[in-house]
Amino acid sequence: MTSRRLANLWPILAVLGSVTSLGIGTSFAKQLFPQVGSLGTTALRVGFSALLLLALWRPWRWPLSRADAASILRYGVALGFMNLLFYLSLRTIPFGVAVAIEFSGPLAVAMMYSRKPIDFVWLALAAVGLGLLLPLGHSVASLDPEGVMYALAAAVCWGAYIVFGKRLSHLHAGHSVALGLSVAALTVVPFGVWHAGSALLEPRILLFGLGVAAVSSAIPISLEMMALKRLPQEAFGIMTSMEPAVAALLGFLMLDERLAGLQWVAVVCIMLAAAGSSVTARRGIGISGPAEVMT
Repeated sequence: MTSRRLANLWPILAVLGSVTSLGIGTSFAKQLFPQVGSLGTTALRVGFSALLLLALWRPWRWPLSRADAASILRYGVALGFMNLLFYLSLRTIPFGVAVAIEFSGPLAVAMMYSRKPIDFVWLALAAVGLGLLLPLGHSVASLDPEGVMYALAAAVCWGAYIVFGKRLSHLHAGHSVALGLSVAALTVVPFGVWHAGSALLEPRILLFGLGVAAVSSAIPISLEMMALKRLPQEAFGIMTSMEPAVAALLGFLMLDERLAGLQWVAVVCIMLAAAGSSVTARRGIGISGPAEVMT
């Protein structure tokens, strides 16, 4: 009986560990901004993540058709720019707020594929949450407009990532993720090199960047892939919808980022919308993908 309970609890703990590890990795990554900037940090995070997953999955073992290669290209470019834009947003807005805004991308995709009346409830919750977060003139939720625009652009890229990734669902997850991250690295690393230059080659920076990549990519992806084998897609989507709250909490604990009361209300609204859409959206279209897409 005890072993059965542990077996049932393990995928839940795996998702919690994945979301927490991802948030910790991003919080550490933000601490690199003074040394190499957001562009350099993105280059280190995505570049090392790609190398780690290439070593882990060795995607060259599987054949790849020309059509799948084209899909991988689009998938990887969307993933690269999503990370780049998200890190640009973190320069001026809190981590938890940026994640909440970014969730509007996969939420929009989920709504596109579901026509149930209940979905209007999730849409309304998401609209309320975004309305409380966006800088529309009320002082409590006042945010830097540039940071918000970067987060919204990252949301668009996240939505595109999901759409393009769906076309690769017939491939092994390790195959598509490793190749996608490799394309993402080729997309964003030149921006980091252009911005940070030789600072990226300092041994301390390289070691820190490798640690960030491991904590924010290799560990979360491994945990999520284990969890997905045992959890229904709806349950997985509900649990990953906790990410904005986890990000806000870690932003407070590790970065001393404090959200106003209405901003917490907004985060909760978006979390509820994400969780609800995971339950009612058409099977096969979730609000999230592997951990590396998120921050």
